[in-house]
Amino acid sequence: MTPADMVLTHRGIRFMGRDWPCTIGRGGLSADKREGDGATPVGTHQIVGMLYRPDRMARPADWARPIRPGDLWSDASGQAQYNSLVRAPYEHSHEVLRRADPLYDLVMLTDWNWPDAQAGMGSAIFLHRWRRPGYPTEGCIGFRPDHLRHIAQMVQFGTRLIVPASLVRAHAAYIR
Repeated sequence: MTPADMVLTHRGIRFMGRDWPCTIGRGGLSADKREGDGATPVGTHQIVGMLYRPDRMARPADWARPIRPGDLWSDASGQAQYNSLVRAPYEHSHEVLRRADPLYDLVMLTDWNWPDAQAGMGSAIFLHRWRRPGYPTEGCIGFRPDHLRHIAQMVQFGTRLIVPASLVRAHAAYIR
């Protein structure tokens, strides 16, 4: 591990010499991630994209892509587009990326079950803002909004996100 790796610990995400408080999935951590379980998957993942709302913030990094009206994320297990960005209209199960609330104003994408998504393994493990401290995500990792923006300015394409299997016994959704 290096200081440039993002490592989940009991104190948050350790990144660039600092601990960043975060929330994890309502299902805790899982070595056997499944669609809809609400768990954050253990393992080593890479940051493979960054999306942002250009109507709400400046571009956080030169490689960030704007979220446009009609951008969706497919969570339709068994569909060819499963675990990928799709455009409306899309008749299968999906998440709206351009939300009315600020939850997805800035999103870092991981390579969890991507690019060759396997049905049922879970989709879209994002790094995004938290709803509030201690409130779990649906399996993603949530940060305080100002921390997320700061992390986005430092993270590089390919940065490793390490979620150690040794933390699986942690039951709290809020990592301190």
